[in-house]
Amino acid sequence: MVRVAIIGASGYTALESIRWLLRHPQAKLTYLASRKEQQPVSEMFPELLGRILLPVQPFDAAAIAKAADVALVCLPHVAAMEHVPALLTAGLKVIDLSADYRLSDTVLYEKWYRHPHTDKANLDRAVYGLPEFFSAQIKSTQLTANPGCYATAGILGVAPLLQESLAATDDIIINAASGISGAGRTPSQAHHFPERNEAFEPYNIGSHRHSPEIEQTLSRILAQPMQIIFVPHLVPMDRGILATIYLKAQPGATEQAAVAALERVYANAPFVRIRKGQLPSTKFVANTNFADIAVKLYNHRWIVTVAIDNMVKGAAGQAIENMNLMFGLPETAGLL
Repeated sequence: MVRVAIIGASGYTALESIRWLLRHPQAKLTYLASRKEQQPVSEMFPELLGRILLPVQPFDAAAIAKAADVALVCLPHVAAMEHVPALLTAGLKVIDLSADYRLSDTVLYEKWYRHPHTDKANLDRAVYGLPEFFSAQIKSTQLTANPGCYATAGILGVAPLLQESLAATDDIIINAASGISGAGRTPSQAHHFPERNEAFEPYNIGSHRHSPEIEQTLSRILAQPMQIIFVPHLVPMDRGILATIYLKAQPGATEQAAVAALERVYANAPFVRIRKGQLPSTKFVANTNFADIAVKLYNHRWIVTVAIDNMVKGAAGQAIENMNLMFGLPETAGLL
């Protein structure tokens, strides 16, 4: 039985992690920590009343190491790397759901996150936790950097067509829309109900922090520098991401070949579903760890659509998938 601690227990990703871990057959929640709120978790999240009795305690790496084998760090960026080193030193395996260990270049991190990176030693040994492409490395690491939600959808949709030489490596456009939960639980005017309801809009064009993450990961997969255009949008729904991706088709490429490429690349990926004859929808993946992908050829362009639940495959579910790999459990344990 894998004993699990959650650090940063008051956020949405923590709640989602708790929900899935409570039904995991080979994992047990043993410690909840918060920097700010020490109160029964059922008071923070009333839906957990009668389901979990653990108290929320202050952060104490030594105490956490005695109680747990792995820590899911559900803190914001910057805050995460203030605590991860102590957890690793105490002997825990760590899955960080923030962005602090996703970008391998500290200069790039500091440019996009506007804060010095204070844990380069652990950054150098962190593994990017996208199981479809890095499962072997995830199995042997002590520190997994859980991918961003938009990055997960974008990379899963783009990489196979490039790997199989069916699409050009330039002029890649990713339009993606996310539910509001992606902005986190901290209240703000921009995410106040009257501001978001009945509003569908782009944001952070050219400055969204998942852009360098997507480019870095595609560059790693393809072993060549990659650039993309990424335009995120907000949709007035609780959860879900739908990405529509545009790539130039190579001459002679067929839709049948593209579908076959997706099936080949994801043959051993239990949470990727290739849809034929029906396009992905956020409704089909809500509250699941699945990524649904479809591809169409239109005017010499590939139109790839990808749907995920941003709180599950885009955050907590993928973290548990990574935990399963790190402890030699079935990848699907607790997630189906």
